Amino acid sequence: MDTLNFLMQGFAVALQPQNLMFALFGAFVGTLIGALPGLGPANGVAILIPLAFTLGLSADTAMILLTSVYAGAMYGGRISSILLNIPGDEPAMMTCLDGYPMAQKGKAAEALAISAIASFMGGLVGTFGLILLAPLLARFALTFGPAEYFALFVLAFATLGGITGKNPVKTIVAATLGIMISTVGIDISTGTQRYTFGMLKLYEGVDFILAIVGLFAISELLLFIEERAGAGRKLIKVGKLMLSPKEIVATLPTSMRGGVLGFIAGVLPGAGASLGSFISYTLEKQYLGKKGRFGEGDPRGVAAPEAGNNGASSGALVPMLTLGVPGSGTTAVLLAMLISLNITPGPLMFTQNADIVWGVIAALLIGNLVLLVLNIPLVGFFVKLLSVPPMYLLPVVTMVAFVGIYSISHSTFDLYFMVAFGIAGYLLRKLEIPLVPIILGLLLGPEMEKNLGHAMVLSDGDWSILWGSPLAAGLWILAALGLVLPYLVGPILRRRMRQSMTESQTSD
Repeated sequence: MDTLNFLMQGFAVALQPQNLMFALFGAFVGTLIGALPGLGPANGVAILIPLAFTLGLSADTAMILLTSVYAGAMYGGRISSILLNIPGDEPAMMTCLDGYPMAQKGKAAEALAISAIASFMGGLVGTFGLILLAPLLARFALTFGPAEYFALFVLAFATLGGITGKNPVKTIVAATLGIMISTVGIDISTGTQRYTFGMLKLYEGVDFILAIVGLFAISELLLFIEERAGAGRKLIKVGKLMLSPKEIVATLPTSMRGGVLGFIAGVLPGAGASLGSFISYTLEKQYLGKKGRFGEGDPRGVAAPEAGNNGASSGALVPMLTLGVPGSGTTAVLLAMLISLNITPGPLMFTQNADIVWGVIAALLIGNLVLLVLNIPLVGFFVKLLSVPPMYLLPVVTMVAFVGIYSISHSTFDLYFMVAFGIAGYLLRKLEIPLVPIILGLLLGPEMEKNLGHAMVLSDGDWSILWGSPLAAGLWILAALGLVLPYLVGPILRRRMRQSMTESQTSD
């Protein structure tokens, strides 16, 4: 009953005219960003963060805007997958398997409509899962002490690569870089300057908003210039929508199953939407067996991964809101936004900032409905966007990033710093070193250090306190498994994903 009351309060926040307007704007812009191949939700949210500061939005409005962008980008990723056979981001890869064959058969409009409905169902299932699970996990997290939180942060870093990660060693290198950057500034406990090189701007540490916009947005722009500047792409023509109610009903059970599996994958640390879409597609293919024509343009082959990755996007918010540990790259960016607004994510957020938490959850429910209504009639507009040469889009995105960052501090030093992070991000991406672990190290490093210090004070320097309680010991065991599993399960899973893609391409 308490949950229902909180949810009603959340709707009161989300339905305020200003918040509703920004939810609509975020959903629309997120879909545009998701439709552009390679950008993805993490980059989309990073690009929009400066805009939130430029407009001087309140904490609840800013979070509603960014979570709407997140949800919209998950929707938009399917457009380039179906029409170009180019995934908008990694989770949308599985949508190519049946979406593109449907488009080749002249059913592009049907594939886009089914993916929109499946995304809505997956997002709805995931949001209800968030409503039910998040308060329970938040109450459980209140029993955590500094030793348990330190072990939890170790678990977050250990599972960063996820079982779909390409190279766990590079993930560890990236996380170490992030933790090293987080130590820049004045040590709170001793007052000692660390790695400031006498620069006053570094006394308070590195601003993670600068790091995020530089590493994600600017580096993506540099890659865009290198790889995709020039002419737009030739698209498969989207015909008139001829989808019958019977065909929609036939995909609903698949969407429900995909949403549940995706939500579970999203909650698991380090798993995320990629695993959610892969498991949803693979298990649905096995469940239907000979009844399906997976890989040949089966509508259920579009519905399963789309429901899976949208369910996972809601699931990834559970550990971020309740424990302060991101469940995906995009939630790491959202975590940075919360911290920059002087809000500490974690179990106490559900009591101290209940309006923001439940406002965001209510906005997710509203956003999913808005996205369904927007996506089907406006699909022609989103499709035309893909044929626009990137050379016309790049200046707009660059302007938003630079103006937004400058409006926060009115400092040219920050602009130089952001560009430096952008160049570093570009080089790291060329070396295939992931950027999300760097951001997570930058965000969680100070809290990790603080909790380690508190634990040492409580135990009078006895290190055994870090694994002394059953809960802490369990978290350490999970962290060890998180380091080992990518080496055991990861290659198998990635090989199967490649096989699925290859089989689909050869059948074409």
